[in-house]
Order: sequence, then C-alpha cells, then structure tokens
Amino acid sequence: MFDGQFRSQAEVQLRPIGTSLKKTGIKADHLTILGVVMAVATGVAIANGALRLGLLLLVLCAVPDVLDGAVAKASGTASPRGAFFDSVSDRVADSFILGGMAWYLSSQPGAGRIAVLPLAVLAASLIISYERAKAEALGYDAKGGVMERAERLIAIGLAVLFQPAMIAILWVMLVLTAVTAGQRFVKVWRQASTTVPTKATTERLRARRQARMSRTAARRQGRTTARERFAVRERSFPARRRDSDS
Repeated sequence: MFDGQFRSQAEVQLRPIGTSLKKTGIKADHLTILGVVMAVATGVAIANGALRLGLLLLVLCAVPDVLDGAVAKASGTASPRGAFFDSVSDRVADSFILGGMAWYLSSQPGAGRIAVLPLAVLAASLIISYERAKAEALGYDAKGGVMERAERLIAIGLAVLFQPAMIAILWVMLVLTAVTAGQRFVKVWRQASTTVPTKATTERLRARRQARMSRTAARRQGRTTARERFAVRERSFPARRRDSDS
C-alpha cells in the first residue's frame, strides 16, 4: 500500500535532504549498510528484552532505509547494483528483527511453540519479496498489497510498544502477509494470462537462448577438435611403427 500511494510523494519530499547528504560525501551504500547494522542492533535489543530500546532503534533504522534512495538519485548513482544491494539488505534486516522477536518469545515462561510465529511472518514476507522479484524479472508488475514492508515495520513497532498484544499483532501480521502474497500471485497470474512478456524480457530470453547455443557450439567444437587430434595420432602411429621396425 505504501509503495502505491505514498512512495512517490515521499521521494519528492526527501529529494532536498538527499542533495544535502550528497554534499557531505555520504553515499547511498553507506546508508544501506548503516540500516543493516541498526537492524541487527534492533534484533539484539528485542531478543534481550530491551523492548523500549528496540523500538527506538527500529524507528532509527528506518531513517537510512528511506534516505538511501534519495541520496542515490541526488548523486546520480542509482543503478541496478544499488537496487539489488538495497533489496538484499532489507531481507537481512527483516530476518534479524523478526529473529530477535522469536528469541524474545522463546525466553518467555510458557511460550511453547508460539516463538515460531515471528519466523512464520518472516517466511511469508520472503514469499512476497520473491514474487515481486520474479515478476519484475519476467516483465510484470507485482507491487501492492495490504501488508508490504512499511506496514510490517509499523506493525512490529506496535508489537514491541504494546508487549501484551505482541502475539495478537503477530497473528494479524501473518494473516495479512499471507493475503498480500495471494494478492500478488493473482495480480501476476492475470497479467501473465492476458499479456505477453515485455520487449526487454523477450530480448533477455533471446540472449539467454543464444548464450546456450554458443556454449553448445563451443562444446561440440571442442569435441570435434579432440576427435581430429585423436585421428591424427592414429594416422601417425603406423608410420612411427614402420620407422621403428626398419
């Protein structure tokens, strides 16, 4: 929901801040790394029961996550490499935060199997991320849903702030995250059923096909060359044998 409704407006508002940060020499990768480090600290704080500190760190780790894109655009360094790095970093950050919640719940008296609940949320969120990545690789759009990453972080903040309601909030997160996965699946399924892949995707598939053909041709050429060398050795063997007999 945030991607579809507020991200473009937020990027416009953050553009001056990104320009100011660029002048200080800070790069987008620096902010991305800082966000991961703070997410690790957030997970450790929550795992050890320091929920208020964990909430503060959770809010702070969202700041570099928002600003890295603005800095990249302001400095003209936005690239597929940066997008890949940012996406992987987000998954790592989510893993540490939800892992910290699982560790915290496992240390509570009588927690039982409920400690697996944050890991279930993590698994569902990874499915959402995979759906978007795979869909975009095929030339389709998989954005949207009721529980994207921004909503998940807000829900985690509420769960940490209102600790007695943490389990209930996690159950709601799990259900809405699963609904989001279903929404994206249906969205891409409909696109794939009514449209053909984009030109870029077609060209990428053609390039892969040509690469496979080139590798096959190279292997065949290698086998042909090996057979030719073997044939030359076989032809020369009788001559060498006659010379030795003489």
